[in-house]
Amino acid sequence: MKIIKILVAAMGLTALTLACVAQEEDEDEGPIAFTYATYFYCGGGPLSRVDEIMAEDADRMNGFVEDGTIMGWGWLKHHTGGQWQRAQYYQAESMEALLDAYDAMNEDDDEDADEDDGLSFAEVCPRHDDYIWQLDSGSDSEKRGAAGFSVYYVCDINKEARAGEIVDAHMTPILNGFVEDGTLSSWGYSTHVVGGRFRALQTMTAPDMQTLMAGRAKVIEAVYAEDSEAGTEFSQICGPHVDYMWEIGLEK
Repeated sequence: MKIIKILVAAMGLTALTLACVAQEEDEDEGPIAFTYATYFYCGGGPLSRVDEIMAEDADRMNGFVEDGTIMGWGWLKHHTGGQWQRAQYYQAESMEALLDAYDAMNEDDDEDADEDDGLSFAEVCPRHDDYIWQLDSGSDSEKRGAAGFSVYYVCDINKEARAGEIVDAHMTPILNGFVEDGTLSSWGYSTHVVGGRFRALQTMTAPDMQTLMAGRAKVIEAVYAEDSEAGTEFSQICGPHVDYMWEIGLEK
C-alpha cells in the first residue's frame, strides 16, 4: 500500500524519540542514534482511520528494519498531554543513515496511491511538526513498555551542554537503577538537531500507565530531591516543558 509513501513526501515520517536503543554508549562515541519524529495534529476524522492506515503499512516499515535501512520505528497514540494526537518515528545510527532512510522511504513517492474507501491520512491529520533528535543517553534494556511518558523541554541554548552533563552524572545512575529493579522498562534522553522550540526530550516507558506514573513519581522524588543541587540546576536550564503520555501502538 502506497498511502504512507506519498504521505512521507508530503508530511515527513518521524518519531518520538520515545525509543531507546539497546546499545552501550561510550562518552567519546557520540550519540547512540538519531531519531526522525513527526508529531501530528488530527482533527479531520476518526483517529481509528489513521491507526488502520499505519497498521496496513507496518509490513513495509518492518522491511526497512529487516534490511538494515533503519534501526527501528514506531507509531504512538496520544493518551494525555498537549495537542499532538499521533506520532511516528524511525531511527538510524547516524545522521547520514537517517537521511538515506528518508530517501529510501520516498523512493516511489511519485507513484499513484491505491484507492481506498474512507478518509486519507492527510485528511484526518492535516498538520504536523517535524523534529530530528539525537539520542545521547538511555537504558540498554532490550524491551520497552507499552506505555510511554515524554517530557519536551524548552532549554537555555547556551547551557544545554551543562544539562547533558547533569543527565550523565546525576540522572543516568538513578534511571538505570529504576530499570534494573523493574520500576521502569526503559528510558532515554535526546537533544534537538532540527525542529521547533523544544530542545531536549526525556522519555521513559513501563508495562502500563499505572506502573508508568508510579515509576515517574519515584524518578521525580529521586532526581529533584530537596538537597539535589544537580536537579535544581537542570530545572534552571531546562525548566519550561510539556508532558505527554503515549500508548505505543506499533513498534519494531
